[in-house]
Amino acid sequence: MHFEHSPQLWRDFPRLVPGVLHAKGITADAAVEGDVERLSARAAARNAHDGGQESALPQIQAWRRAFATLGLKPTQYRCAAESLLRRFRKEGSLPGIHPLIDLCNAASLAFAIPVGVFDLARITGDLRVRHAEGDEVYETFSGSEEHPEPGEVIFADDAGRAHARRWTNRQSGHSAVREETAEVLIIAEGLHEKAPDEVAELMDVVADALRAHWAVVPRAAVLTRSVPRFEL
Repeated sequence: MHFEHSPQLWRDFPRLVPGVLHAKGITADAAVEGDVERLSARAAARNAHDGGQESALPQIQAWRRAFATLGLKPTQYRCAAESLLRRFRKEGSLPGIHPLIDLCNAASLAFAIPVGVFDLARITGDLRVRHAEGDEVYETFSGSEEHPEPGEVIFADDAGRAHARRWTNRQSGHSAVREETAEVLIIAEGLHEKAPDEVAELMDVVADALRAHWAVVPRAAVLTRSVPRFEL
């Protein structure tokens, strides 16, 4: 199996910086509260310094420009990081879901970068970020099925299943992490000027937490246009 973005996306978004991490041995009983608190505190400190408006962050502005380029209204369809930041600003915390999701959500808050976590047991073949043909199947968290619009950017596997719609906007319930999840692919994507350094730092933070709390040995890489593929 491998993960990659399509050549068309690299052409249209030359500042794209994807970070990818693969790990086995995930369980639902890890205690990550300390890391979640530290990462959340980092986000809170940035909010206090910058006035708390996520729309002013360069990381979020870059995704808004990308969504506008794709024909999406940035205030109607927000990248996952912006949605998390809005909820965090309003509520002061995020609900606990699963230790790995809680950790990655906190990392997304701290860096203002979208982070997706996929259960590899629920993915068939390779996973590619590409434009949809329109016949792919997307499963919502409630279990209903949808078809992406033709041309929409999706995460698609070889079975024609869409594991995320509108790029970093909406992940599928089909491959979401659940209690029995053991093997995952974690993907962080940045488009802003400092993305090369910040995506690499984010991946290091998550990898360190995986080693500390799950005693696993993750494999991680930051992809580029010249090296666009991550082999599992």
